[in-house]
Amino acid sequence: MLYFFIFIFGLSVGSLLNVVICRLETKETIIFNRSYCPQCKTILKWHDLIPVLSFLAQKGKCRYCNKKISWQYPVVEIATGLLFLFVILSEAKNLLSMIFYLIIVSFLIIIFVYDLKHYIIPNRIVYPAIIISLLYLLFVIQDSFLYYFLSAFVASGFFLVLVLISKGKWMGLGDVKLAFLMGLILGWPNILLALFLSFFSGAVIGVGLVIFNKKSFKSQIPFGPFLAGSTILVIFYNLYLINSAQTLFQVLFL
Repeated sequence: MLYFFIFIFGLSVGSLLNVVICRLETKETIIFNRSYCPQCKTILKWHDLIPVLSFLAQKGKCRYCNKKISWQYPVVEIATGLLFLFVILSEAKNLLSMIFYLIIVSFLIIIFVYDLKHYIIPNRIVYPAIIISLLYLLFVIQDSFLYYFLSAFVASGFFLVLVLISKGKWMGLGDVKLAFLMGLILGWPNILLALFLSFFSGAVIGVGLVIFNKKSFKSQIPFGPFLAGSTILVIFYNLYLINSAQTLFQVLFL
């Protein structure tokens, strides 16, 4: 029952994250404005806002204007619920680490979706995430602070070089900031694994989109979702992935 309630809590937080994602674009306040349909602007009632269930009950359409509701809403809610459950299962014995990763996962979900939609990594999300990560390292993982900070510096420096060489065509400064955050979260050598997964998955998806005529080689593809997704993946499965990467390396090159 405890895990069920944690999942429900994650669904609720996911609903809030959807509000944050939408209002980052419109620059509306999150706290004081009530939720409304983005199509007809009708203020939504409580039974329109039940995570996942309202979407299913309304068959993916607004109750008032009958316009389609984006799949973003249930997907973000379910993903948040599952990731919160993974955090609790992996960090149940360490309360501070558990709280930290719940917050960081929430930030990464926002970055993933917002950059996917708008091709920009919002400073209002990445800066607070960096500050929280620095405070966590300073007060919880004190002995390893320099270790994590150097990982962040190297990762962001690598992306900054790419930005300068390409004059912003390959990467943006948002990716530099996100890489710094990744280094603070993952440390060394996990940051290398996350970057490898980001570039590998980005290349596979990019080539796939070109093959199916969804994009051309000159089209812009947001890299933030690959960075954020790889970070989340490495947070939970870093040991398994490292072992798998070592095995793959031995098979291919030894």
